[in-house]
Amino acid sequence: MGLKLQLLAIFASGVLLAIVFELLRRRRLIERYALIWLGSSVVLLGLAVWKGLLDQLAELMGIAYPPNALFMIAFGFVLLLLLHFSLAISRLSNETKVLAQVVARLDRELREVRGRSAAEPAPEVRAVPDAERETAPLLSDAER
Repeated sequence: MGLKLQLLAIFASGVLLAIVFELLRRRRLIERYALIWLGSSVVLLGLAVWKGLLDQLAELMGIAYPPNALFMIAFGFVLLLLLHFSLAISRLSNETKVLAQVVARLDRELREVRGRSAAEPAPEVRAVPDAERETAPLLSDAER
């Protein structure tokens, strides 16, 4: 890898790391997902800074061409990310179903209460004379 390409890779990894920290600071990215992105950006930064690391990883994995090792690592990372997000979506789907059931139950109870109160006679409302209305603030019957 040439020096210009290495510097570009270091710069891009550093920018990704800074973006993740900024999103985390602004609370736009929760810690749970920030760890995934921080880990990936640190790995990218490590591969960009340490020239021989990718060659050594490729040799350990039995891959002749080092950039293919990078693609293999990225593919594994994407698979883990997809699994993680599938688990999160499944959990959120279940929570949404439970919340919809609770809302439906509360709606039914509210309709029953409103139905019972409609059958009962309405409380008497007494008119406030104009003179009393201007001088007295709005008070309940218990306060008067």
